[in-house]
Amino acid sequence: MQSIQNDSLENLKLLKEKYGESFYLFDVEKLRRNYLNMFSAFSSRYNNFIIGYSYKTNYLPTVLKEISHLGGFAEVVSRLEYDLALKIGVNPQKIIFNGPLKSKDDIALALENESIINLDSFYEIDIVKDYVLQNNKRNYKVGLRANFEITIDGMNPIQDGFVKSRFGFCVENGNFEKALSELVGIDNLDIVGLHGHISTQTRSLKVYEKVTQTLCDLSKKYIASTLEYIDVGGGFFGNVPKIMNLKNVPTFDDYAITICSIMNKEKIHFIKEPCLIVEPGLALVVDTFKFYCQVVDVKKNGDEYFVLVNGSVHNIKSELSKKNTSMDFVKTNQGDYQIGNFNVVGYTCMERDYLMTDYIDDIPKPGDFLIFNNVGAYSIVLNPPFIKERPPIIARTGSQISIVRKREKLDDFINSNIYIY
Repeated sequence: MQSIQNDSLENLKLLKEKYGESFYLFDVEKLRRNYLNMFSAFSSRYNNFIIGYSYKTNYLPTVLKEISHLGGFAEVVSRLEYDLALKIGVNPQKIIFNGPLKSKDDIALALENESIINLDSFYEIDIVKDYVLQNNKRNYKVGLRANFEITIDGMNPIQDGFVKSRFGFCVENGNFEKALSELVGIDNLDIVGLHGHISTQTRSLKVYEKVTQTLCDLSKKYIASTLEYIDVGGGFFGNVPKIMNLKNVPTFDDYAITICSIMNKEKIHFIKEPCLIVEPGLALVVDTFKFYCQVVDVKKNGDEYFVLVNGSVHNIKSELSKKNTSMDFVKTNQGDYQIGNFNVVGYTCMERDYLMTDYIDDIPKPGDFLIFNNVGAYSIVLNPPFIKERPPIIARTGSQISIVRKREKLDDFINSNIYIY
């Protein structure tokens, strides 16, 4: 373990010597603060509360273990993620199994382990029915993912402009009632929860107000006697950098006030106080990772400056967005710098490999460091081993740093246990 206090040139040179010209830095203490701030915002307003961290957002084992130690549940959407939760020591009763694709073995394991499982499609209902009827000496519990109209003020906020979510059982066309009817008659099975995650563009308070109220209304109407939890899903804003120019971004307290006020109003309609589950991913980890890379060369083509770095757009932008993210700049060179408009480009041979476009500042020089902030959500998991190996990840706790993912080598890039040479 090495000691580092800040992003001074001296410290960056030490990190470069040990970890290379590009690497991620994970701020463990910032993750702890984010988690505890969100937990405090909700638990201070509603007693029975769970954070289920979304594994798909960033499944670095060090992140997952830290959240587990803080008391968080694991929200997984595949058997691979479920097994990862078990491998790092998560109690299976603290695993929330969502997602549209679950095999017979997956469902059987979750049921036997008493994990929280939210069914998404009728084929899953068929699997559950067969399993619980064949194993009728014990009782089982499941939840259902509800699909319902989310239009607010005449606008549909679903992500990427889609009109209808593809997940869950549709309330409006009768599929939700049909799903219930297929399960309620089974003596050793209870429907104990409703899940209502909807990915939206706005992440607004009105969305969570409508989701929470709708889930409560459906629960009152159909499963008031067996309800154990309301799961409103994730999709919350985290700490938003100023460069994004977003206004009226809700805080954790804003979300908690909106959601918990409804839960406190509606809980009297149920036999026991239902647990409130939220499933944040981005909100907890987005600002806990930075990507460091060194400038290799600077060229001018036509009237444009291109700053080549030992990194790629894949390292910082999972969706290859052209929007600029927050960036810091550490100079290693002496002398004056020229202020100008420049692009930061990566090592791949793809024209679209732009980490920054039309950025106005001192034009970097070879050897300088660029530091890209807020890259903790999806950048790690959706960073492909494309053309060049993936960089290492180091974790910082206070002034101490340690390696938590090594730089890839050839056998990691093209694993000889999988590929046939």
